[in-house]
Amino acid sequence: MSTPEDTDRTPSGPGAPRTALPSVGARVLAFAAIVLAGAAGGFIGFAFVDLQCEGDDCGLQTGLGGLVGAVVAAGGTAVVAVLTLRAMGEWHTIQARGGPAPTPAPRGGRRPPPGPDNPPPRVR
Repeated sequence: MSTPEDTDRTPSGPGAPRTALPSVGARVLAFAAIVLAGAAGGFIGFAFVDLQCEGDDCGLQTGLGGLVGAVVAAGGTAVVAVLTLRAMGEWHTIQARGGPAPTPAPRGGRRPPPGPDNPPPRVR
């Protein structure tokens, strides 16, 4: 039988590493965006089919148009939300490690702007 100490894998304490999960607020905002996009897509799909369908027997078609519009819009927004949350988690991980590693100067490319570590070129 497992004890709470065995099942609790969340590190705690002052020296414990931080989690890469985005904040609860960011996840709630992403969920709200997905729901809002699904509702908007449903309305657009419903209206699109409703404008093209003639007669009184259009209930199934307009309902399917609304459903397809909602699924497509929510799915696309979900992809963007997941990528954004992953990028946020990666950014927090990089910041916890002490920032990004310095990037090397491009070979054969432009010279970086003058600064304390990069004096301007001498002209003869």
